[in-house]
Amino acid sequence: MTVLVTGGAGYIGSHMVLRLRDANEQVVVMDNFSTGYRDLVPQGTPLVVGNVGDIDAVSECLREFDIKEIIHFAGSIIVPESVADPLKYYGNNTCVSRNLIEAAVACGVEHFIFSSTAAVYNSSDSAPIPEDADCAPLSPYGMSKLMTETMLRDVARASPLNFGVLRYFNVAGADPAKRSGHCAATATHLIKVACQAALGQRGYMEIFGTDYNTPDGTGVRDYVHVSDLVDAHALLLNYFRAGGASTTLNCGYGKGSSVREVVAAVKSVSGTDFEVRESPRRPGDAASVVADVGRLRDLLPWTPKYNDLRTMVQSAYEWEMRMAEPEIG
Repeated sequence: MTVLVTGGAGYIGSHMVLRLRDANEQVVVMDNFSTGYRDLVPQGTPLVVGNVGDIDAVSECLREFDIKEIIHFAGSIIVPESVADPLKYYGNNTCVSRNLIEAAVACGVEHFIFSSTAAVYNSSDSAPIPEDADCAPLSPYGMSKLMTETMLRDVARASPLNFGVLRYFNVAGADPAKRSGHCAATATHLIKVACQAALGQRGYMEIFGTDYNTPDGTGVRDYVHVSDLVDAHALLLNYFRAGGASTTLNCGYGKGSSVREVVAAVKSVSGTDFEVRESPRRPGDAASVVADVGRLRDLLPWTPKYNDLRTMVQSAYEWEMRMAEPEIG
């Protein structure tokens, strides 16, 4: 079957395309390049330039390539921005996804995997968060994703569509073969920002919040390497093809690292003691967000290969060094 990857020119989507192509899958990418990069789409991969929320354009794509499976990455992802501009997130995430789902159902798509987030949870304590934990997002970003999850569940009850929701924790790292990585110069991802500071591309980096109820006062997050993450998607697709039922899964390693630990790892890998400034907490940020990954490990034969903070940082730093040479865009 042919798989449509929306947002396939973006950070995670491009790694998904590589993973599928490495397995000799037929892949089509749809992206409008609002945040994606054409150079991240491998040569020979069919590319449809367009808006994933355009029902007619998506329907034409699904029919032209006889697509029966969708992995949906396209969307906006910056928590503070969603607090400042919530309508952008309800538009780019919720409304666009609603239209994509309509086209999928009308065109007979069988399997739909959705890129969701741990931001759907109200993470009020430091315990690992299971999938059935309270979903009360602290930001419009999290709520926009939760609304899409709800739509998928409702549509699946009314149609043959099978869906998988993967709630990402903090995605990090880059393709070990340096074929893809995080390209956005203005990204807010902690590891990327720290790597840019180490390379002198930023004069300093900031730690937002040092008074959380965590071991060192800074936020704790469950970082998952992007290559391990897309491997979970591919395994979920195989699970559906074997007759598996719709499901919602956390995607993380079940262990957390603090902001200070990440900064120390980047300084160690880079050999650079860059400037770090301490700033107040940001709206919408939680103290600790760590995944309970029991369901994922029980359902899928997922064996992470890069579940070590230094390994993630090393791959991210090597990608930033690669980016500093030929420009990608």
